Amino acid sequence: MFHLQNITKVYRRRQQEVVAFKATSLDIGLGEYVAVVGPSGSGKTTLLSMLGGMLSPDTGKVWFEGESLYDLPINERTRRRREQIGFVFQTFNLVPYLTALENVQVPLFLHGVGKSEQRDRAVALLEQVGLGNRIEHKPSELSTGQQQRVALARTLANNPRLILADEPTGNLDPDSREAVLSMFDQFVREGRTIVMVTHDPGAAARASRRLCLNDGMLVAPEEIPTTRAA
Repeated sequence: MFHLQNITKVYRRRQQEVVAFKATSLDIGLGEYVAVVGPSGSGKTTLLSMLGGMLSPDTGKVWFEGESLYDLPINERTRRRREQIGFVFQTFNLVPYLTALENVQVPLFLHGVGKSEQRDRAVALLEQVGLGNRIEHKPSELSTGQQQRVALARTLANNPRLILADEPTGNLDPDSREAVLSMFDQFVREGRTIVMVTHDPGAAARASRRLCLNDGMLVAPEEIPTTRAA
């Protein structure tokens, strides 16, 4: 699904250059469940943003399903994000004044789906994540675990083949964490690809592969300094 070649991303702060991510070659295959681990500031979210078409590298190419992602026009890159990629965030990013149902309907509306079909699909997705009795609740009326499940339902609205998750269990209690990770297991069984940034060792252990980052570089797990890990 992905091939990264000669990638470098550098940030400039106070006249200093900080290498956020650097890799000569990296491949992520269709149907893989990949956990990206490492200390805070090691480049995990930078990598996720580049895979999601939201952050262009300074050098090199990000190939997505055989095409150079950042050589595509912006509107085409946006279309691919909308149709093929689902994003899961630690902070959920739900619209606070919309109900759970309406939050799930948002990507369907943006995709041009009719109102009746929007509702039917959103209800089915909320039932799938165990929130069929909470469809009219707003985010403030839901627990953090329920909000994350609404976010997952929204992620699935356009049936993405790829899910990019940034600390999806970071704010969850143990029961909600297990529910989310079980859903991820199911997504992979359905043939989706998941790339998950996490500081949670238990969550990382659920993945079929780990990518370990330190100071923007891919390293072996034993090379990650444990004193910096969160």
